[in-house]
Amino acid sequence: MEYTNLGRTALRVSRLCLGTMNFGPNTTEIDSHAIMDRALDLDLNFFDTANTYGQKRGEGVTEHIIGNWLAQDGTRRDRIVLATKVYGHMGDGPNDRGLSARHIIAACEGSLRRLRTDHIDLYQMHHIDRSAPWEEVWQAMDLLVAQGKVRYIGSSNFAGWHIAAAQEAAKSRHSLGLVSEQCVYNLMKRHVELEVLPAARSYGVGVIPWSPLAGGALSGALAKIEAGTAGRSGSEHTRTTVDLHRNQLVSWEQFCRDRGEEPANVALAWLMAQPAVTGPIIGPRTIEQLEATIGCLNIQLDEAALRELDEMFPPVGAGGPGPEAWAW
Repeated sequence: MEYTNLGRTALRVSRLCLGTMNFGPNTTEIDSHAIMDRALDLDLNFFDTANTYGQKRGEGVTEHIIGNWLAQDGTRRDRIVLATKVYGHMGDGPNDRGLSARHIIAACEGSLRRLRTDHIDLYQMHHIDRSAPWEEVWQAMDLLVAQGKVRYIGSSNFAGWHIAAAQEAAKSRHSLGLVSEQCVYNLMKRHVELEVLPAARSYGVGVIPWSPLAGGALSGALAKIEAGTAGRSGSEHTRTTVDLHRNQLVSWEQFCRDRGEEPANVALAWLMAQPAVTGPIIGPRTIEQLEATIGCLNIQLDEAALRELDEMFPPVGAGGPGPEAWAW
């Protein structure tokens, strides 16, 4: 396993982050525990979840599954960097969502109980809350850090402006501020290169891409659909994406075949070659999917390969690197 610093911090995390969104809805608790066991065997130490995962409002199903796994072996907690999130609905009341100080603190206490731990390594704001002033947000986050319940603060689905505003507000409080941003980023969806990645690089914020395979479209969807072996890559949404980008995906899958590599692993390797990216989130539903993914760490894409992929999946804008690319 390869490790890197999380943004500008000294915290070392694996280049792949284990996403747990499938734990509960699509993967049983027993199988989820087996996947986490195997992740530890593979020295993958970065685990990501959210209090809303599990598709049952207010129950924190996925956090419970992880907490039960941690409780089985007292050594597991110290071996992982554990990330969760706050923002989404955790009840039906008007204060059961968002980034008010009240909800941030209450949601953190709930996550700690479900995860059966005394601290969260990375506490991420799952979305921007335009009604919450940064003074209020950072007051709550600073309190949790001072109490030892949270180590670092991250964001998710923030625009470049939101990152800048958050960091400047934190700076005025002499706080560390954001250390990571979790955003959708893949070869087919490169909008974050315009503003989010430049802001992240400027402020030393590590980028953690979600949906690295574009919902399965980059996992060899064409070949799987043709062979009748498509799982998630055969969903209606992915089939629509495949139909819209068929010519690109034909070239993409040929590109991967020419290199003797699985498309999913090449897509992950491309992300790890991008500036500011700490590591993409993988969301295996089975141990086999997890083990197959590790092969991406052995793929090195040279400059010629990266240029070919830029031609195949052009960046947004035509002016070169962001943030100027949108203008010319």
